[in-house]
Amino acid sequence: MGRGRAKAKQTKVARALKYGGPQTDFDRLQAELSGQPVNVPEPIAEELDESDDPHASDPYAKYYEEEDESA
Repeated sequence: MGRGRAKAKQTKVARALKYGGPQTDFDRLQAELSGQPVNVPEPIAEELDESDDPHASDPYAKYYEEEDESA
Protein backbone atom coordinates (compact mmCIF):
# COMPACT_ATOMS: atom_id res chain seq x y z
CA MET A 1 0.00 0.00 0.00
CA GLY A 2 1.02 3.62 -0.36
CA ARG A 3 2.31 3.31 -3.90
CA GLY A 4 -0.62 5.22 -5.38
CA ARG A 5 0.55 8.63 -4.21
CA ALA A 6 4.11 8.05 -5.49
CA LYS A 7 2.83 6.80 -8.84
CA ALA A 8 0.50 9.79 -9.17
CA LYS A 9 3.38 12.16 -8.52
CA GLN A 10 5.57 10.39 -11.08
CA THR A 11 2.74 10.61 -13.62
CA LYS A 12 2.32 14.32 -12.91
CA VAL A 13 6.04 14.98 -13.37
CA ALA A 14 6.17 12.91 -16.57
CA ARG A 15 3.23 14.82 -18.07
CA ALA A 16 4.80 18.16 -17.13
CA LEU A 17 8.01 17.16 -18.89
CA LYS A 18 6.22 15.80 -21.95
CA TYR A 19 3.74 18.61 -22.55
CA GLY A 20 5.23 21.61 -20.76
CA GLY A 21 8.86 21.50 -21.80
CA PRO A 22 11.16 24.48 -22.03
CA GLN A 23 10.05 27.36 -24.22
CA THR A 24 12.03 27.72 -27.43
CA ASP A 25 13.31 31.13 -28.49
CA PHE A 26 12.70 30.83 -32.24
CA ASP A 27 14.22 34.24 -33.07
CA ARG A 28 17.48 33.27 -31.40
CA LEU A 29 17.42 29.86 -33.10
CA GLN A 30 16.87 31.46 -36.51
CA ALA A 31 19.75 33.88 -35.93
CA GLU A 32 22.03 31.04 -34.88
CA LEU A 33 21.15 28.87 -37.87
CA SER A 34 21.55 31.74 -40.34
CA GLY A 35 25.04 32.50 -39.07
CA GLN A 36 24.20 35.86 -37.54
CA PRO A 37 25.89 36.72 -34.25
CA VAL A 38 23.73 35.98 -31.24
CA ASN A 39 23.90 38.29 -28.23
CA VAL A 40 24.28 35.85 -25.36
CA PRO A 41 25.80 37.01 -22.09
CA GLU A 42 29.02 35.24 -21.17
CA PRO A 43 28.89 33.19 -17.97
CA ILE A 44 30.73 34.80 -15.10
CA ALA A 45 33.64 32.65 -14.01
CA GLU A 46 34.55 32.90 -10.37
CA GLU A 47 38.23 33.23 -9.71
CA LEU A 48 39.21 30.66 -7.13
CA ASP A 49 42.61 30.45 -5.55
CA GLU A 50 42.93 26.83 -4.50
CA SER A 51 46.36 27.42 -2.96
CA ASP A 52 44.63 29.04 0.04
CA ASP A 53 42.25 26.15 0.68
CA PRO A 54 43.35 22.63 -0.32
CA HIS A 55 39.76 21.38 0.12
CA ALA A 56 38.13 24.06 -2.05
CA SER A 57 37.07 21.53 -4.67
CA ASP A 58 35.62 19.12 -2.08
CA PRO A 59 31.86 19.73 -1.87
CA TYR A 60 31.65 17.85 1.45
CA ALA A 61 34.47 19.73 3.20
CA LYS A 62 32.01 22.05 4.92
CA TYR A 63 30.52 19.10 6.81
CA TYR A 64 33.79 18.15 8.48
CA GLU A 65 35.20 19.94 11.47
CA GLU A 66 38.79 21.08 11.45
CA GLU A 67 41.00 18.59 13.29
CA ASP A 68 43.30 19.92 15.98
CA GLU A 69 46.84 18.95 14.92
CA SER A 70 48.35 19.66 18.37
CA ALA A 71 46.87 16.48 19.87
